[in-house]
Amino acid sequence: MKTAMLGALIGAGLVAVTMGVLPGGGEVFAQRTTPNWSNLPGSGLIALSETVDDKYQQLTVIDPKLRVMSIYHIDLQSGAITLRGVRNFHWDLQMLEFNGNAPLPREIQALLEQG
Repeated sequence: MKTAMLGALIGAGLVAVTMGVLPGGGEVFAQRTTPNWSNLPGSGLIALSETVDDKYQQLTVIDPKLRVMSIYHIDLQSGAITLRGVRNFHWDLQMLEFNGNAPLPREIQALLEQG
């Protein structure tokens, strides 16, 4: 299952390259200042692309159906693609708070329920 998912994510990244989500030349792409995103038609995948430190392009592929995201770094000099991380964020979205500051959601809820 993990191998199939990893293969699907790498395939999605290659599809993004083929469909033109990722530009061919590093010089043109390095001029962008905001992330480029694309909803890959027919796949249900979302791809976000951004240059980081003029060294590599970061491609984030999100599968909203499976609630999984992956991050790839593409070296602007060599074109080498490195998988940096994969995460199923289903349970992340179930959390009520994480690294929050006061007032926390449960504190606000308690205050609202009192009044």
